[in-house]
Amino acid sequence: MEELEAFRRETRTWLEENCPDSERQPALPDDQYWGGRDAAFPSEGARVWFERMRDKHWIAPEWPSAYGGGGLSPEQAHVLKQELKRIRARPPLCSLGLWMLGPALLEFGSEEQKLEHLPSIVRGEIRWCQGYSEPGSGSDLASVQTRAEDRGDHFLVNGSKIWTTGADKADCIFCLVRTDPGAKKQEGISFLLIDMASDGVSATPIELISGESEFCQTFFDDVLVPKSNLVGEINKGWSIAKALLVHERKLIAEMGTESPRKQITPTAAAREYLPFSDGRIADAHLRAALVDYEMLLQAIALTHMRCYEEKSTGTQSAAPLIMKYVGTELEKAKSELLLAIMGSKGLGWEGEGFSQIELDTLRIWAFSKTLTIAGGTSEIQLNVLAKRVLGLPQS
Repeated sequence: MEELEAFRRETRTWLEENCPDSERQPALPDDQYWGGRDAAFPSEGARVWFERMRDKHWIAPEWPSAYGGGGLSPEQAHVLKQELKRIRARPPLCSLGLWMLGPALLEFGSEEQKLEHLPSIVRGEIRWCQGYSEPGSGSDLASVQTRAEDRGDHFLVNGSKIWTTGADKADCIFCLVRTDPGAKKQEGISFLLIDMASDGVSATPIELISGESEFCQTFFDDVLVPKSNLVGEINKGWSIAKALLVHERKLIAEMGTESPRKQITPTAAAREYLPFSDGRIADAHLRAALVDYEMLLQAIALTHMRCYEEKSTGTQSAAPLIMKYVGTELEKAKSELLLAIMGSKGLGWEGEGFSQIELDTLRIWAFSKTLTIAGGTSEIQLNVLAKRVLGLPQS
């Protein structure tokens, strides 16, 4: 315990000395640094913060030092996360490679693949995107039809993926492909790494109701992929896909409490936009809704801590399985509550007469709906809980 407290003191001192003031506030999408072959830093502060964290090996603090990580213990990494949150530090690097592909490679990749890909992820040199969903394979992910035909020393890939975040800006994509069309759905899938600069790869942005275009449809037309880019065994990619989804769902679940899009809380909005009577919110319905929200927020925070403590002691429980569902539903509820509190002021989309927070609120509300779909819909999550946690009979 004394060693951990000493580490906390050293970490706090280093962060105070090295995190620029400009990087100690919530980051809007334009403030985020995603890395990549052609990446540009959004600001000088972002460059300084990234380079200092990279040189400290704290971009991926728990990864082994052999692959560019910090080699910290889970307890030390948790302390670092707490101290970063304390000063409201922005992530020095936003990266699907860091959050999703990296952990999968650590578990399933060959030593050559780890040495090739993990250091470049940590250094922000390669930006990855995810190729899972297809136009006809969303919640039923195992029905993917993008095919990878064995052509001796390479695979020939044909098909398309949809909702590929940042595909038009990414350097590479990790993909689920069908390598055995005759096998049962889950048994004929492989996990493949594809360079987006390969001949035959193209990405078309999809405009969203929020006015953003972070999603794309990605097409593969006779794309040659080296056999060395196969992760794990051929036709065994479903196990990798499921393991990676755990990391994706954890990331999505945390958006409710750590999202860079979080510009105003319901409590702060209530103080600014609602009338008070005798020191409390005059509207009893909104007062009760706000209390319910705050209680659920605290319960989720405590459950996150429980998950961490169980992980650190090697205890297995069902708690992590609920976090994607409760976290994304909470984010949706928060956006609904904000609109109810702000009234007509929360309906601004553009033009004068609204503050920036008011202009963002409706976009955040629209975005919150996607969180209950991405990584497995809330309905799918409830089915998983019914089957794996409650053991209910399947129809």
